[in-house]
Amino acid sequence: MSPEATSPQQAILKFLASIRSPARILVAISGGSDSTGLLLLLDEAVKAAPHLEISLCAATVDHGLRAGSTDEARHVAALCASLGISHTIATWQGDKPKTGIMAAAREARYGLLAETAAALRADLIVTGHTLDDQYETLRMRGLRTEQISSGIADALLFDRRFWILRPLLFSRRADIRSFLRARDVPWIEDPSNEDVRYERVRMRRQINADAVAENDIRAAWEQRLALSSRGAEWLDRHFRLHGGLLGQVLPDGLRKDSTVLNYAFGRLTAVFGGQPFVPGRAHMERLLTFAAGREPGRMTVGRVVFDLRRDGLYLARESRGILPLVLRPGEAGVWDGRFCVKNGLTTSIEVETLAASLGSSPMTEMRGDHFERLPKAAWKRAIASAPALSSEGDHLSPQSAEAVEMTRYFAPFDRFLTRFDFIFADRLSAVFAMAPYAGLPLRSIDGKTI
Repeated sequence: MSPEATSPQQAILKFLASIRSPARILVAISGGSDSTGLLLLLDEAVKAAPHLEISLCAATVDHGLRAGSTDEARHVAALCASLGISHTIATWQGDKPKTGIMAAAREARYGLLAETAAALRADLIVTGHTLDDQYETLRMRGLRTEQISSGIADALLFDRRFWILRPLLFSRRADIRSFLRARDVPWIEDPSNEDVRYERVRMRRQINADAVAENDIRAAWEQRLALSSRGAEWLDRHFRLHGGLLGQVLPDGLRKDSTVLNYAFGRLTAVFGGQPFVPGRAHMERLLTFAAGREPGRMTVGRVVFDLRRDGLYLARESRGILPLVLRPGEAGVWDGRFCVKNGLTTSIEVETLAASLGSSPMTEMRGDHFERLPKAAWKRAIASAPALSSEGDHLSPQSAEAVEMTRYFAPFDRFLTRFDFIFADRLSAVFAMAPYAGLPLRSIDGKTI
């Protein structure tokens, strides 16, 4: 075992001691060495400690991308049956994209795992990511940015609903395979793991496994967590939301530490622009330089218009590039990366901007001293980007609109939220008067009570 790695057995015992119980854990198992090792390690530890009140179930996602995947899933099912663990095979149905297949497969995999967790009444999901995966990720991200990366998170919230935890993230693949060999348990070798067309495979062949120690990774994690906390404090003191559509950074908030501003502005831009990722470094440098200026003006970054005035910096979604969304009865979808809409009517509906619906950039019916004090141009821009509902070309009546469920959607957080950004995202959720994110199913992290 490498000196910087934790033995798989120690990692699992530490993990089980950290989670809240009673708990039902869904193990994501592909049949490869990492996930097979994870299942067996958990099974041994849970059976040895019944007082923990922890049960296991398992799921295999068959992506249907290569011959033999169905047989491999059945092999995993047989293994689970031999251990007395309930197992489900979830198949990725429908047409597969010709480009971006890895990202699409990841999206499908987590969606299917969440559906299975709900069906099996699991409290959390675990995956077999290892220290080797961490090294590869750090190397790949290091080639794209000079900023320090925290790599793969040990905990990820999916769809605001299920936490996905990675108990073996500080254990080496070689040690997991040694554990399996000692128990004479085989695993499946995925041929894509040797396909150099994939960046991760190329990194795997080049990587210096001793380049980053566990302490360095955990230190980066602590820095990210501290930054998220400082960003949340900045929101409380310096950010205001008007009508759910127009953001305002107060003048004092523009003069704070550039690291905090870069973090907060990047994520606010992604939220208001409906984008899953923050703008790139060059765009953020331009934005921060603009925000630090003293002259009023406007600029657009990440589909968001920033309007600098004497009473602060206003931000709202720009009116261009907002596409309509059609939903059949019972369907749900995300409109413009900013609103989640579910159609409860018996007819199809269309979601478009209020400006497109009325044929101009409208003002709102909201009146009062508060809204009268807002810059008219900024408020008008924000209202123009608001969603409007119609059916068969007619605006929905108030009664019909009540059958359509519409909630704010945070594109950088609501599908995949790492625990590094949890504090900031949860505080922003409160600013928008939204329900809080599901809390971590842990009672401790690294031995510290949470």
